[in-house]
Amino acid sequence: MQHPAVPELAHNTTRPIHWLATAAALAAVIAGSSFLQPDPANAAQPGSKPSSKTAAAPAPAPDAATVTYPITCGSVKPVVKKKASGDLDGDGRSETVAVVHCAAGSGTPPDGVYVVTRATQGKPRVVATLVDPGDRQNVSDFAVRDGVITATLLGYSSPSVPSCCPDLEDEAKWQWKDGTFARSTPAGAHSV
Repeated sequence: MQHPAVPELAHNTTRPIHWLATAAALAAVIAGSSFLQPDPANAAQPGSKPSSKTAAAPAPAPDAATVTYPITCGSVKPVVKKKASGDLDGDGRSETVAVVHCAAGSGTPPDGVYVVTRATQGKPRVVATLVDPGDRQNVSDFAVRDGVITATLLGYSSPSVPSCCPDLEDEAKWQWKDGTFARSTPAGAHSV
């Protein structure tokens, strides 16, 4: 409680100029804080010596356009329809998974799904075929995440089904296990 002998303070009501001054001071603090940032953190184990070496940047994923694919297209060339990259075998280097088909003027040519790796010398090469074009399947949803390849495969219940209209759908998932790409989602077509 205020003692009655103390006179009233002169500034006991706020005016617009007070709010304007407060807003300007707050803006100055915010603007100043954007220029003053802490140094980046450097994590290290206790007792470890600081290293003067910087880690080398990982090699880029293999270029899917520079590969010769095991697909027979006659007089037309194979086309990379989709591609995605990631470290599939845990070696710290990215591989590329490519969905490839023959460049047809019309229709729906079957897709092949291939894993491409960068050779230690020379150009990238195919190391695995996950879907063979001879199986007459097309790939719709396709992704590489956390070392797992997923795809939705569209197929045909019989040779009489037109290529434009696949009538079977199958979810596929592959992962590197024991030196090979194992399909963990069983092959088995489901009708669309």
